[in-house]
Amino acid sequence: MNKVRGSAAEAVADIPDGASLAVGGFGLSGVPDTLIRALYACGVGGLKVVSNNCGVDGRGLGVLLDAGRIARVTGSYVGENKEFARQYLSGELEVELLPQGTLAERLRAGGAGIPAFYTPAGVGTQVARGGLPWRYAPDGTVAVASPPKETRDFGGRPYVLERGIRTDYALVRAWRGDHHGNLVFRRAAANFNPLAAMAGRVTVAEVEELLAPGELAPDEVHLPGIYVQRVVALSPEEAADKQIEHLVMSASSTRGTVRS
Repeated sequence: MNKVRGSAAEAVADIPDGASLAVGGFGLSGVPDTLIRALYACGVGGLKVVSNNCGVDGRGLGVLLDAGRIARVTGSYVGENKEFARQYLSGELEVELLPQGTLAERLRAGGAGIPAFYTPAGVGTQVARGGLPWRYAPDGTVAVASPPKETRDFGGRPYVLERGIRTDYALVRAWRGDHHGNLVFRRAAANFNPLAAMAGRVTVAEVEELLAPGELAPDEVHLPGIYVQRVVALSPEEAADKQIEHLVMSASSTRGTVRS
């Protein structure tokens, strides 16, 4: 029942080349940076990543991307990662872009054992018809395109079939966690982290505060430990290392509004 590992390096040591990986976070909020850096230090490559976005240059999943360790990304937002755009347009990276809600539900469905579901999102577009460029050739032509998806009418309205996502591993970040893997997410970090954790066959969670069994009340738990196989306690410095993606200052005040 004790799922705590001694270090992030130990927790990710068995992730092999070519593994599929669900990663929590939204922009730079709730990103498991310590686990990502540990995975980078392992030297693995050819990773197939499922995440809302791929970090920014030099931060989050951008660390692995900059090193050429990621072969494929399934996500919903390119963001401001210039290296991501360069690799995609040059044919070095395969990218499957999805509506954000569809990505969230595909992760949740996979974790719940639901193989597929119908959604109206994407009907009448290339999401359903196929033809979205997943990978470009060096000459700029489309080397790999998305296939068409099954559509079906329910109550006179068309829906497209989307498949649940399961990955070999998942990396997530939580505010609090206990030795049994029960997790609590705080504020914006409760974005894709619970969904990514559900989708991974082996889920590794880095937690800012590690508690003993019984210290978390059952109604406080956002994600039960059945979905988590390994827990890593962050140091105070690691827990406090939260980069701000954008700092927007009000013209009439010195008080800032943070958007991350």
